[in-house]
Amino acid sequence: MPMTMTQKILAAHCGKASVQAGDMIVATCDLVLGNDITAPVAINEFEKCGCGKVFNRDKIALVMDHFTPNKDIKAAEQVKKVREFAKDKQIPNYFDVGAMGVEHALLPERGMVTAGDLVIGADSHTCTYGALGAFSTGVGSTDMAAAMASGLVWLRVPEAISVVLKGKPGKHVSGKDVILHLIKTIGVDGALYQSLEFTGEGVSALTMDDRLCICNMAIEAGGKNGIFPVDGQTVDYLKEHGAADPRVFTADADAQYARVIEMDLSALKPIVAFPHLPENGKTFDEIGDVPIQQVVVGSCTNGRISDLRDAASIMKGRKVAEGVRMIVIPATQKIWTEAMHEGLFDIFVEAGAAVSTPTCGPCLGGHMGILAKGERCVATTNRNFVGRMGDPGSEVYLASAAVAAASAVLGRLATPDMLD
Repeated sequence: MPMTMTQKILAAHCGKASVQAGDMIVATCDLVLGNDITAPVAINEFEKCGCGKVFNRDKIALVMDHFTPNKDIKAAEQVKKVREFAKDKQIPNYFDVGAMGVEHALLPERGMVTAGDLVIGADSHTCTYGALGAFSTGVGSTDMAAAMASGLVWLRVPEAISVVLKGKPGKHVSGKDVILHLIKTIGVDGALYQSLEFTGEGVSALTMDDRLCICNMAIEAGGKNGIFPVDGQTVDYLKEHGAADPRVFTADADAQYARVIEMDLSALKPIVAFPHLPENGKTFDEIGDVPIQQVVVGSCTNGRISDLRDAASIMKGRKVAEGVRMIVIPATQKIWTEAMHEGLFDIFVEAGAAVSTPTCGPCLGGHMGILAKGERCVATTNRNFVGRMGDPGSEVYLASAAVAAASAVLGRLATPDMLD
């Protein structure tokens, strides 16, 4: 039976020769992930069931990133619960202040995911790891609890959408622009419980950071997962970060897809997703004068070193516009250190921006950049729902690091070309 890339990975993890869309399976997990919001709930369920041991202490990752450094007493108690659980169960992959990062940037950086893995996480953006050729998807905290105890997860095998990429992106067009254009095309429920499988000669024109960004936002189109084929770039990335040897799965030539979408990367322009849905994408020929009050560069979507370099290249020698707050949040300690040694912090601070320790912070309206009523923010994050970053009367505009930086300089929605 012909299978897609995702279906082949799922078949391998449930011990079957083949699976097809709609099958219910129980699959083995290579990694189970939780954070400071979702892991405490999972731990409570784990303990209610009387589970004494975790299935494999090396295959569980607990990353304290959403409200850390702790913003209040409740956040501190949440982290304390996870910290004590990790110590009691002798889980080595526990990451807290000083050693942590935003989870979906941290795990690939540390080589904790490789091609062919099956990864579940109690966080919707767990689909990020499809960039590495893995099947990864978000689950609820109860499923996380069961997986910590058994190493198993139940899943319905998804249908797939084939996204055929052609050409090469132009100047100031990144993975963020690619995924925002795709979501604009198909809508926030356009891939509901389906696998977004990226293919075509255009894949080679995308960096690994581009791919990580694209897969991160597969959920914003309703996708069960996003996934890229394993090529030379993937293998080099996995080796560089010390990941396990890849298990490469490729889609059959006659695999069945619910839909085929073609995207010409060379035709794409910088794009901004207007409030209050990621599907509300507009290119700059559709955008008028939209003043802003805040810019955030960071998150599991665009807080990697390439994003910070893009933003710094635009900010160098320039100033943040009067009345605008710019917050830069490196996604991990390693990225923070790289940016510091490269002099990127000097550029940001001299421009009038603030640099934070790694945290999810403002992305989910947690801390480190909450918006007041009527304020607008350009953010490199992944969601712009009502009240996502603060007051329900505030607005979030999703964009790439390059667009965010240019907007900070001009004090309104802008592309780098507008600075010339």
